[in-house]
Amino acid sequence: MKKKFLAVLLSASMAAIVLAGCGGSDSGSTSDQGAADAAAGSEAENADAQSGDEAGADDSAQADQAADAQTDAGEEAKGAGDAIVTEPTELTYIFADGDEGAKASMNEIVEKFNETYPDITVTIEPGNGGAYSEFIKTKDSVGEFPDVMEMRDTAMYVRAGKLEPLPDDIVALFRTTTEFDGKVYTAPFGGENTNGIIYNKTYFDENGWTEPATYDEFITLCQNIKDKGDMAPLVVGGQDIWHMGFWFHKAYNDQVLSKDADFIKHCYEGTKDFSDETFKATFEELQTIMQYAQEGWVSTPDAQITTFLVNDMAAMMYSGTHMFSQIAQADPEFEMGWFAIPSPDGKTRLVGGGGAGGLAISAESAKDPNKKAAAEEFIRFFYAPENYKTYCETLSAIPSTVADPGLDVLDVFQEVIDANASADDLAPMWNGRVGENELPPDFRNFTYKTLIEVLQGTRDIDSACEELNKTWQVSSESFNPVTGVGIE
Repeated sequence: MKKKFLAVLLSASMAAIVLAGCGGSDSGSTSDQGAADAAAGSEAENADAQSGDEAGADDSAQADQAADAQTDAGEEAKGAGDAIVTEPTELTYIFADGDEGAKASMNEIVEKFNETYPDITVTIEPGNGGAYSEFIKTKDSVGEFPDVMEMRDTAMYVRAGKLEPLPDDIVALFRTTTEFDGKVYTAPFGGENTNGIIYNKTYFDENGWTEPATYDEFITLCQNIKDKGDMAPLVVGGQDIWHMGFWFHKAYNDQVLSKDADFIKHCYEGTKDFSDETFKATFEELQTIMQYAQEGWVSTPDAQITTFLVNDMAAMMYSGTHMFSQIAQADPEFEMGWFAIPSPDGKTRLVGGGGAGGLAISAESAKDPNKKAAAEEFIRFFYAPENYKTYCETLSAIPSTVADPGLDVLDVFQEVIDANASADDLAPMWNGRVGENELPPDFRNFTYKTLIEVLQGTRDIDSACEELNKTWQVSSESFNPVTGVGIE
């Protein structure tokens, strides 16, 4: 299984070199995590995973029916591709191309689609790597908003009337989706990027260490590695502020969301603020954990954390499943392990489920019946099991569809999929939520910068909370989804 996974990775890398140039990682939202931060959707995925044999059989039947429907639709289209549109139709498609695996899989799927539908031509426009969210804003400002796109700042574009709602048959393809006033505008690429500890399994085995079953056991494990002294317990890429978002959300989820899922809404209402004891506990939990990070973690970029892990400079990293392929490429012989860090109260809370981001259709292009039909068909084609399998395997993405694409993946990745199914809580990151819990613009980054000051000891927790309250007051005066201020 491992050999086949690595072969997929090598093939994807070779294809990416031929088909596309280099791109940087995005520094925008949970998704701005490029392949890293990002985020959204509030429903818990796979809530019925343990509801008994009868429920399991129903779920299996539902998945089989969805897969059959997608397969039938694909076969029907292959036999009558010209029935989708009444005249030759062109679509522009933009996605965040900073990840080489994403480039390779996207190009492969688009090429297959164009071959299957001779009267429809999907043209990929470079996503410009870098700050993808800014790139899309620029395209919009110059009148070049794409027909189909990877959408990240979904709430903003929905409010601006830029996106077309997806039809029910597309929405039904997914386990969970995010609604805006009862409508769904995005087809989630995958389950939200589940963060967990990726560790050096060989090193653990040599020292007789096992995966911790509780939060206290995790802290003890970190201390044991620190005491041994041959490598850092954790590698942290603190130079990239979105990387700090992984750690912040873990503690925020433990301390704040576990007690008040609508904490941000209540801050908008004025009934709570960031001096709340649960928010202070978030900083305290991170102070405990970060004492085990490598020296110089604040100046270490996320792009270097793989080097620390595979070169025996650190035993563990906390990141998303996108790191599996990077680690395998850096050292095909490196043996990875994975586990979720339990919350202090014993629960397992994970980032996951279909979020607010994903494939979307321009409202302007949907005014053309042919473009609308072609764009919807492209989305159906993308999520057909045989095509979606390519995307998920290449990017180590957790499938978001009801139909099982039949992934052939590393055992460690299957562990993440299984953990999603059994988690006590599965939800998006705090900055990926919509509606009355959506953050004001830029408040996320200010929070992470303040967190770093606390962890470096240049600011105490009380003054940090005071600064957050001041910034919140200013930000919420121009953006408050509870009162409607700033919502258009």
